[in-house]
Amino acid sequence: MRRRSEKPSIKVLKIDGVDVGAREDETILQLAQENDIFIPTLCHMEGLSDVGGCRLCIVEIEGSNKLHPACMTYAREGMIVHTTSERIDAYRRMIIDMLFSERNHVCSVCVSNGHCDLQYMATRLGVTHIRVPYLYPRLPIDASHRFFTLDHDRCILCTRCVRVCDEIEGAHTWDVMGRGTNSRIIADLNQPWGDSESCTACGKCVQVCPTGALFQKGRAAGEQMKKREFLPYLQLMRDGK
Repeated sequence: MRRRSEKPSIKVLKIDGVDVGAREDETILQLAQENDIFIPTLCHMEGLSDVGGCRLCIVEIEGSNKLHPACMTYAREGMIVHTTSERIDAYRRMIIDMLFSERNHVCSVCVSNGHCDLQYMATRLGVTHIRVPYLYPRLPIDASHRFFTLDHDRCILCTRCVRVCDEIEGAHTWDVMGRGTNSRIIADLNQPWGDSESCTACGKCVQVCPTGALFQKGRAAGEQMKKREFLPYLQLMRDGK
């Protein structure tokens, strides 16, 4: 175990042919973002812990046949990383296809139209149509909260809301119930959001949501813009205690 006073050693690796210096506690995704190398992601957010849920950030590492999630793979000396290839791009488009097909994403009437991370990633990755059958689930909308609404049709189960509520706000109102395509975000013990005794109505979950699943009431199509600048600051203050 390394003592607190010891500095982490520096590793040198290549990402898309670029020599990169990294601490051993840095992930490939962090290094790519620091060096302006694009790696798509939907569940990652600076200031929150990583879970490797969306799998959009998969990369190839020479010497390994597997695809590795960049947000959960730490730098190693001499590592050679490729962030894009025919294989990677095909998998990423397949992931976007499945995310759209699992729920009822109709961008034209969504409050986050034009400000949606899923919509942006689909455009960036060249997804022009969905190649798998839609499931068309019948999902409820929870508008019981005074200020906010939960629309399960837009949810991609990134768990950003769960993590920001737990790690930053400390309320742990949100959690995930069920398995597979039947998984749902729930408030407290699966009760209406408006009846939650743990929710502080801070709105952090709404601001980190990548889609229109969580939004502020009174927003029309395309009007829900996210304000996420508070996250790195709050994490810095928390870690500095």
